[in-house]
Amino acid sequence: MIVRTLQESESCGRKIISPDGNWDSTRLLLKNDKMGFSFHITTIYEGADFQMHYKNHLESVYCISGEGEVETLDDGKKYPIKPGTIYILDKNDKHILRAFSEMKMACVFNPPLNGTEVHNKDGAYEVEADPLAVAS
Repeated sequence: MIVRTLQESESCGRKIISPDGNWDSTRLLLKNDKMGFSFHITTIYEGADFQMHYKNHLESVYCISGEGEVETLDDGKKYPIKPGTIYILDKNDKHILRAFSEMKMACVFNPPLNGTEVHNKDGAYEVEADPLAVAS
């Protein structure tokens, strides 16, 4: 059984802050936990407006608090986000996320992240080799 708290995960190096200043993400469950997905609590800062394209991952995002919108770039549709909303990027959707207020989100990634990823120039996370597997 794996048991972790958000607070201990934030204080032991699992909290990543985006270089562009749009978000921070505490990665509670990672690839080396061998569950087949990763689970994060991500804060999108008020006023954030940025494009992402998870070419290498599928993602589900559940809004815990705050308000904003997600826009799919293929069709230009905008979907409101508020507490209780889930959106699922099931087709590696290129999208824009906008935060009208600070949003707290629960995110699941498949394949799982290793934990240190930030968005590349395309707005994606690279699929990285597991640093623990490489070291052994």
